[in-house]
Amino acid sequence: MSTVVFEGATRRFDGQDRPAVDNVDLEVADGEFLVLVGPSGCGKSTTLRMLAGLEDVDSGRILIGGRDVTQLPPKDRDIAMVFQNYALYPHMTVAENMGFALRIAKATKADIAARVAEAAELLGLTDFLDRKPKALSGGQRQRVAMGRAIVRSPQVFLMDEPLSNLDAKLRVQTRTQIAALQRRLGTTTVYVTHDQVEAMTMGDRVAVLKDGVLQQVAAPRELYDRPVNLFVAGFMGSPAMNLVELPVRDGAVPFGTTPLPVPRAVTDAAGSVVVGVRPENLKVGHEGLPIVVDVVEELGADAYVYGRAEGIATPLVARADWRNPPFKGERIHLSVTDPDGVHHFDPVSGVRLG
Repeated sequence: MSTVVFEGATRRFDGQDRPAVDNVDLEVADGEFLVLVGPSGCGKSTTLRMLAGLEDVDSGRILIGGRDVTQLPPKDRDIAMVFQNYALYPHMTVAENMGFALRIAKATKADIAARVAEAAELLGLTDFLDRKPKALSGGQRQRVAMGRAIVRSPQVFLMDEPLSNLDAKLRVQTRTQIAALQRRLGTTTVYVTHDQVEAMTMGDRVAVLKDGVLQQVAAPRELYDRPVNLFVAGFMGSPAMNLVELPVRDGAVPFGTTPLPVPRAVTDAAGSVVVGVRPENLKVGHEGLPIVVDVVEELGADAYVYGRAEGIATPLVARADWRNPPFKGERIHLSVTDPDGVHHFDPVSGVRLG
């Protein structure tokens, strides 16, 4: 069983006030595709490097397949890592790059050739095996790096932002290929990205980190529908969730001309509450909260309106009719289409209420 378990794993760097990774408890199931996501500096790459053996674990431990690997060197952990810069040898051909680790492990030439050919076919690289990396596109180099990991048949794949050097269109295409390939191979995979769209579309589950602390681990849909705190609510989703602190009066919060009812657990909690509303849960019309449009983003089949409402410091964003979007400077009104889709958070602790 190729499970991965972090038990209170912590990493501290000299001169830092707080741990880079702080007491992480996390279990990755056999064959699961888990994505670590968070803003720059949140500790996601450090967490991956701890699993790879490239960073020390100052306290806690890490297990792979039930075996404690905390003190083992990388070569003894049976993992394969795909780096951001691909790390290909420029003087070697594609076939030589893919088979290099097997050659170091003293596999036979026949075995190396067979496994490289199999991986090349999986990745559509058969016609490029005799080329050098400089003769390949960025996407092809990324697939060679993937092939080098695949031929080793490790217990766990580790991927550290492998798509960050690709252009936007190729990223979308390649992330689909990686997710499909992982499901075909069934190899446990831990994938790091700062792109929450990438995380939502690729992972069986997503682990959200902030300042080295694990915030929430859940399936993409659960993260989107039931974020546990303000950070997860604001980080997951594009455009981000609208988050506005409003006073609670008579069991409701004011939202233009239409008060929004709040659960009893919310009314008992405090005199105000942070209300979260996804852009798609706001309707542009002639009733509700008045705003003045600052920007309109037209994205083909979608249009998003950004604007400001009187008395609300943060700008609001709503999905509009892409066939007839409002224009900049126009005064429009926003209303909530589904009151059950409104989120409530404690303004002090940031935790979800109700």
